Amino acid sequence: MSNLGKKASKISTLNQLRQLHAHLIISSLHHQSYWAQLINHCTRLQAPPAYTHLIFKFSTNPNVFIFTSMLKFYSQIGAYNEVLSLFDQMQCRDVRPDAFVYPILIKSAGKHGVSFHAIVFKLGHLNDRIVRNSIMDMYAKRGQVKLARELFEELPERVVADWNSMISGYWKSRDEAEANTLFDLMSERNVITWTAMVTGYSNMGELNKAKAFFDQMPTRTVVSWNAMLSGYTQNGYADEALKLFDEMMRLGFRPDETTWVTIISSCSSSGDPLLAQSLVETLDQNQIHLNSFVKTALLDMYAKCGNLSMARQIFNELGVYRNSVTWNAMISAYARAGDLISARDLFDKMVEKNVISWNSMIAGYSQNGQSVMAIELFKEMITRKNSKPDEVTMVSVISACGHLGALAMGIWSITYLTENGITLGLSGYNSMIFMYSKCGSMKDAVKVFEKMKTRDVISYNTLISGFATHGHGTEACKLVLRMVEEGIEPDRVTYIGVLTACSHAGLLEEGSKIFESIKTPDIDHYACMVDLLGRVGKLDEAKRLIERMPMEPHSGVYGSLLNSCRIHKRVEIGEMVAKKLFEIEPENSGNYVLLSNIYAFAGRWDDVERVRADMRKRGVKKTTGWSWVEFGGRMHKFVAGDGSHERTEDIYRVLREIGRKMKRIGYVADKSCVLRDVEEEEKEEMVGSHSEKLAIAFALLVSEAGAVIRVVKNLRVCLDCHTAIKMISKLERREIIVRDNNRFHCFTNGVCSCKGYW
Repeated sequence: MSNLGKKASKISTLNQLRQLHAHLIISSLHHQSYWAQLINHCTRLQAPPAYTHLIFKFSTNPNVFIFTSMLKFYSQIGAYNEVLSLFDQMQCRDVRPDAFVYPILIKSAGKHGVSFHAIVFKLGHLNDRIVRNSIMDMYAKRGQVKLARELFEELPERVVADWNSMISGYWKSRDEAEANTLFDLMSERNVITWTAMVTGYSNMGELNKAKAFFDQMPTRTVVSWNAMLSGYTQNGYADEALKLFDEMMRLGFRPDETTWVTIISSCSSSGDPLLAQSLVETLDQNQIHLNSFVKTALLDMYAKCGNLSMARQIFNELGVYRNSVTWNAMISAYARAGDLISARDLFDKMVEKNVISWNSMIAGYSQNGQSVMAIELFKEMITRKNSKPDEVTMVSVISACGHLGALAMGIWSITYLTENGITLGLSGYNSMIFMYSKCGSMKDAVKVFEKMKTRDVISYNTLISGFATHGHGTEACKLVLRMVEEGIEPDRVTYIGVLTACSHAGLLEEGSKIFESIKTPDIDHYACMVDLLGRVGKLDEAKRLIERMPMEPHSGVYGSLLNSCRIHKRVEIGEMVAKKLFEIEPENSGNYVLLSNIYAFAGRWDDVERVRADMRKRGVKKTTGWSWVEFGGRMHKFVAGDGSHERTEDIYRVLREIGRKMKRIGYVADKSCVLRDVEEEEKEEMVGSHSEKLAIAFALLVSEAGAVIRVVKNLRVCLDCHTAIKMISKLERREIIVRDNNRFHCFTNGVCSCKGYW
């Protein structure tokens, strides 16, 4: 037995542990102390939970030591629900816990830890220093620092651990003054005290102060180094973290798993594949044991550096060691790369999904143009008992509603978060501004903006962009001035937004002044200025600006000028610009369509057919135009000449009725946008069933009289539809808001908000 005990004390790998386990079973050595030892080894070696639970399960009549060992294991891996469940089993088996169990329970119980305060008081365990400190620490970490302070003041004798708990509690409450006061009052400090100050300032983003305390530390441990490294990493200072790590290695400190995870995270944030490879080589050279935590960090690093194959290889290698963090990292990696099929496949295979799992998948859909799927998955999430959405969830969902132009769904999601007490921060309010702006409700977007206590550059840029797409140039210019007055520096996105707003409002003078004020305008700013000049008819000046550009123009620059040629029917410049675009992006069908329209307006049908033949030769297919409208909690999608909707007959009946009304007040179909020289009757039929007209007819059919109609179209609205919708708004006494791929058109009483600048 003594030889077995010596062997047990030398175990250093999981395989050795399994061998000991097998030996105990074969030798029928079922002594309670051995099972407790096995579980303690599992805790030390970070054995898979399933294996450790198996050991516990086969221990006959577990005593308090076995239960306590198992509680420690669950506590170390953060399985707090299992800790509480196991404690219930102890009580059911009438196994009386000793004082040592209660600190584990209090740590695991979260907000329910208060109930254990009463229990330990009743059992007389409050005299135990460790139990007493765990209660005080529980109150401090839960933000109930006043209760913790009351316990602290009642202590007949205070040890360093008590002071440390209070200092950490004050930092948790972001009370720098009290944390410093207690630190100064301490007659004796240990390395944990100093580390608490480093961590506190790091969490506040005060890295200079954190580093000052770190530099003053009389002695340092690897935990101290980890605190400072984490501070740099979590605040986005990857370079500083890596420099400090080099210093740590140079001074002879041996990194632990937390160090490696932190440094790997720094490499992840940089997204530098070469740096990642260098770190992997360092791990190999130092023969570092890669446990599940380090491997998960490596998985995330490879994913963020674009090496999905290596990330998946590590994921597969982890096997039974995979936890929710591992699964979430891999799902997020696939989602970021746009591989939503692989992401969803893993998501569906997860046995226990947490809020991060749902957020990764919902954000993946939202950010990759699958907004409908994002909303559908959110609806599924809120039906699950164990998955409560948070702000991150709501930002993705609200943004998805904005991308769809689904105002009713957006309002529903905001109502949901209000009713469920989900607190929004800056990003949450910014997403609301985005949603209202993209749904054509600028009044609500402004209301949200004005209610915000603090705003950042994204808040301003989002509202400015909203004003731009609605053609509110003056409001956008005023907002930039207000932004500067509030001490927020405009960035490149700000200037793109306000120049676009000036372009859509025809504000040449204001836009020119803003462009001249930009210290170093980039290519997108030039594209905006070309667009502005072109829209107001100054095409020759726009052409000269392109020729003076200090960089090579991209497709956006030439595309802006080509559209202006369409508006002002400048065939010669249009031909020259289109030739450039065909060289830069030969697969973009929109450029061919614009040139075809320019020729069609001029009646040059041979050239129209030549462009179409060139498209066929190059294998370029015209992008299918579609429009959708929200009704009954879903989006109804239409394409030109669509006959697939369940109410097709009624839709075309409404369309015919509207057509007759329009003709009575002088409507004549504008057939110049039709790309073929076909019979007049056929031309009229072609423009008469464009997708936006079908969407509006459906909305008139199903909505209440007087309700606002909102339509989203993926392409630019054509001239005939623009004219027709103006007449429909007057005839039906409806406000009709159309969002095309360029801007918003708000039709009211026969007038469009674009004023011809589209």
